[in-house]
Amino acid sequence: MTKTEIEKLLKKHGFKMKAGSRHDIWKKAGFPPIPVARHKGDIPKGTANKILKEAGIK
Repeated sequence: MTKTEIEKLLKKHGFKMKAGSRHDIWKKAGFPPIPVARHKGDIPKGTANKILKEAGIK
């Protein structure tokens, strides 16, 4: 899963992005801030699953 695919899912579920220094921070009321690294290519499967789990997606 790429960074762009994860961002689309987060936006679809109502999260808003705030730029951090090395990560984009996604926020939504009732959820902890979710950092997503800025890099090209696929995000490792375990990391992608953790991001989606924290966001309540899946």
